[in-house]
Amino acid sequence: MTRRLVQVALVLLVIAGLLALAIQQRHRLLLFTLGDGQPPALRSLEELPLSAEGSGARWLDDYFLIIEIDPQTFAIAEPRYEQQNLNYLIIGHDRAVLFDAGSGLRDVAAAAAQLTDKPITFVPSHLHYDHIGRGGPFARTALIDLPHLRSRLEDNKVQLSWQEHLGKPEGYTAPAMQVDEWLIPGSVISLGGRALRVLYTPGHTDDSISLLDSAREMLFAGDFIYSGPLYAFLPNSSLGDYQQGAATLLSNTSADTKVFGAHRSGPPGAPVLTREDIQDVSSALQNIKTETVEPEGDYPISYRVNERIVLLAEPKWLQNWEQRYPNL
Repeated sequence: MTRRLVQVALVLLVIAGLLALAIQQRHRLLLFTLGDGQPPALRSLEELPLSAEGSGARWLDDYFLIIEIDPQTFAIAEPRYEQQNLNYLIIGHDRAVLFDAGSGLRDVAAAAAQLTDKPITFVPSHLHYDHIGRGGPFARTALIDLPHLRSRLEDNKVQLSWQEHLGKPEGYTAPAMQVDEWLIPGSVISLGGRALRVLYTPGHTDDSISLLDSAREMLFAGDFIYSGPLYAFLPNSSLGDYQQGAATLLSNTSADTKVFGAHRSGPPGAPVLTREDIQDVSSALQNIKTETVEPEGDYPISYRVNERIVLLAEPKWLQNWEQRYPNL
């Protein structure tokens, strides 16, 4: 009898150990389910009539759709790519910023160069594979100045980890990012007659930033907020960080601020959100933390933010409410 109990106990210990390992490695396991190591098939041009995009949109070639927001601001959209990225070219009198660069299926930097003769600095909103264009090379790259990134600088490059990059499901390897300029949170990028404030807006990742053009009431928010599902269950996501990012945006925007995210679900154009949507995200996070809202689904679980936005998160017992850099 004693021997039988020992055998059962050992089996239970093995099962418990395997479960603990699966929980610890859940993000690696998740990546294996998200792709087959190849980029997804592109949508055909026949599925994407220009008439559906509204005014101010034109095809640059057979891949990039150019959406003019104003004469010095363009969304370089990738409607044929599954994630429908929106990369933003922000132009001043002296130079320009390319905010995000897609997955690198096509060269966004080359597309941007057709829209301006000003020197272009690439600024990633965060370091996921679908925003850094295979890591370059770009003529000039500026990266958010955070201790865990700067401490890894070697030969002016930062080698990305798989947690920061997440490109394996589509066959991308994590690159070493060239860093020509560090952007201090709260600092201003001067483009000549146009200024962009660098806002540290973590949550989706711990390296996420937004760019604010206060004069034009434009916020470029990356993956922090857009119309659709917001991902807050990834390896370097944190609901506590998301609260910090939302508070930062609310304290720096106004009711007139137009919010441009890095993805869309479909036409027309570049969807515009508002400060009210940011407030809805902030309120949803508080409700999640205090458990006054019920989630749906199993993993990731989902919380309804408003009619346009859903927040995808880990189950309550796995949620992280800590803030990595609470003073930024």
